[in-house]
Amino acid sequence: MEILTSYGTILVLLAAAVGFFMAWGIGANDVANAMGTSVGSKALTIKQAIIIAMIFEFAGAYLAGGEVTSTIRKGIIDASYFVDTPELLVFGMISALLAAATWLLIASALGWPVSTTHSIVGAIVGFAAVGVGVDAVEWGKVGGIVGSWIVTPLISGFLAFLIFNSAQKLIFDHDHPVKQARRWVPLYMFLAGFVLSLVTIKKGLKHVGLHIGTAEGFYYAIGVAVVVAIIGKFFINRIEFNDHPNTDKKTHYANVEKVFAVLMIVTACAMAFAHGSNDVANAIGPLAAVVSIVSNNGEIGAKAALVWWILPLGGIGIVLGLAIFGRRVMKTIGQGITHLTPSRGFAAELAAASTVVLASGTGLPISTTQTLVGAVLGVGMARGIAAINLSVVRNIVISWVITLPIGAGLSIIFFWILKAIFI
Repeated sequence: MEILTSYGTILVLLAAAVGFFMAWGIGANDVANAMGTSVGSKALTIKQAIIIAMIFEFAGAYLAGGEVTSTIRKGIIDASYFVDTPELLVFGMISALLAAATWLLIASALGWPVSTTHSIVGAIVGFAAVGVGVDAVEWGKVGGIVGSWIVTPLISGFLAFLIFNSAQKLIFDHDHPVKQARRWVPLYMFLAGFVLSLVTIKKGLKHVGLHIGTAEGFYYAIGVAVVVAIIGKFFINRIEFNDHPNTDKKTHYANVEKVFAVLMIVTACAMAFAHGSNDVANAIGPLAAVVSIVSNNGEIGAKAALVWWILPLGGIGIVLGLAIFGRRVMKTIGQGITHLTPSRGFAAELAAASTVVLASGTGLPISTTQTLVGAVLGVGMARGIAAINLSVVRNIVISWVITLPIGAGLSIIFFWILKAIFI
């Protein structure tokens, strides 16, 4: 307790610095792969993707990133073990942030899309198991997270496979694909509007004090989807296509892809907002815990109210990480796994968003990274195994498997260093 009294300000400043570093890592890795499909399909240039992500990620993080956040991220450690030694929890949270951020920096430099959620979870498990004891870790929760490595990519991959095949059969396999696009793309716009507004309602609005019930959320989402479909149909009907019967198929396909490119820009904006509102907690959750424990003289609360400067710190960190270091992971997702067009990228993004909705409804621990990679793989599989770059996929899977142990190992090292400095 004396340590918190003597070094409280230093520990808060240290936590703020590593919290910013972690937010930077989230921007470099997680946001980059959320925008990768839009860049890979050429719906957006890298510069446009970065500008869109900067605006909507920051808006999501700042406006809907959480007035109150759980002190212990995902409930994976039991705080009661730290009641008599709150300084160990402070050291642990700083170590976890530094460990996860370091791993994200390495992975982003290599172009590997890893899970920021799993990075921080592994880091928290590491310091808790070594610093206090293995009983302090809720191993059931950790098991659920490991299980999600298989479940979430499979769900999103299957959905992407279905969406892509439906577009192929309803639009591309016809003699007049543009005519078919005019008929069916408003339906895809309805689906996108429905799923993305559900993501925003479930993931974002609860943080700004708007607690919307499940049934009510569905009604709002359907309302938004209908409006999106009507607006979409209006604009599609206004687009001048070169769809003369004698025009070759290649031109028809290019016209259809133009429609999907517009749709992808909308989905990219919504996914960036939902991602910012959700994943900023990986950086600000442990930081809020440190600030709360220090300011309450060592008392560990179940929830930690956010100090005014924490959310902007997380939002700015995410934006800078993406702008400075996000290109490599974007390239892996958008170009490395399989060749994407706007229609394929849209199928992957809609499938990923649908999986996020399903997971948040069932309480399944989820990684947005693994969800999106699974969706891109699903689109590739729809065109046959030869359409997938298996060496890139192998590297991605290896990076997922080693994320938890590397996060844990680094966290343990940093925890011991902090103990040696302050105790």
